[in-house]
Amino acid sequence: MALLFLGYAAGKAVFAAQARLGFPGGPPVSAAEAAGYFMAPAPAQWLAAATGVLGACVALVTVAPTGLRVPRAVLLPVLVLMLAAVAGGAGIMILDGFVGIGVGWRWYHGVLGLVVIGLSAELLRSYLVRTSRT
Repeated sequence: MALLFLGYAAGKAVFAAQARLGFPGGPPVSAAEAAGYFMAPAPAQWLAAATGVLGACVALVTVAPTGLRVPRAVLLPVLVLMLAAVAGGAGIMILDGFVGIGVGWRWYHGVLGLVVIGLSAELLRSYLVRTSRT
């Protein structure tokens, strides 16, 4: 998951440097469509890149020995929110990739969305198992 989040962050950083919306390998976002957003493309993409780096750090904390020092009451809600955010984005990829809702994702993006949701759910499950009080 850390590598996926870093890949996401890198893709967003590339698009931020180009001041355009979207994600490398995904559907294009036209300049006319981008003009309708409340934030300019470059800052929006830099913020998205930062969330990718933050997600990678959280994923690493869940498997690192030092991660056991983080209270479960703090890290568990973060992981649940992270799973919800990942599932939301991947869910759009899945729906558009397999059903077609007009975004432009293809079937292989839908497969990737399923894989990412599964990996994110496994990250949460493994953290719960690792920190369970038996």
